[in-house]
Amino acid sequence: MASLLCPALVLFAARLSGFAVGLLVLFWVLHPLLMVIGFILLSGEAILVHRWLPGSMGLKKSVHLGLQGVALASGIFGIWTKFQGKDGIVANFYSLHSWMGLICISLFGIQWLLGFLNFWHRREAKLARIKILPWHVFLGLYTYALAVATAETGLLEKLAFIQTKRNNVSKHSTESMLVNSLGLFLAMLSGFVILAAVSPKYGYHTLQSRQH
Repeated sequence: MASLLCPALVLFAARLSGFAVGLLVLFWVLHPLLMVIGFILLSGEAILVHRWLPGSMGLKKSVHLGLQGVALASGIFGIWTKFQGKDGIVANFYSLHSWMGLICISLFGIQWLLGFLNFWHRREAKLARIKILPWHVFLGLYTYALAVATAETGLLEKLAFIQTKRNNVSKHSTESMLVNSLGLFLAMLSGFVILAAVSPKYGYHTLQSRQH
């Protein structure tokens, strides 16, 4: 069982799935690329920073915060680009996908802000940091999973829109197969990232012991 959970193998699978997701999104439609890069690919790398980055815990935390900051900026810019138009932003928040996206970016922003404040007040907030660590880990993984779920609902919404607009789109068309493949790779990616994050070597208990 231990060999099946080899850290290097899990990281390789996560990177391979992430590459496939990025490639498929770029091939299918360029518009949501920034949101996928931000909230899923970069955020996933930030979650895995303790796995792949050598060096001190302080360095890893700095890189984690930086990657999450870039991810948040990419996601916000992607959403802003999406809702530019004559109908305005409010008119576009009508679907389950848009509501989930709003919750996701709000949680993401809160997480990053708390991490930023904690980074600049490490000594003063040491005791508080130890207490909130399990909630930070839970909320981070939950937000990441929510981002993937939001992307999945966005795929279904986009495909339904295309099939409604073009009555001749087959259920077995190349575009349909591409969307299905993208959805599967997103599910695989999230599974590998979360598996690597909660595995014993760099799981919550290990991080908690290093806070003392």
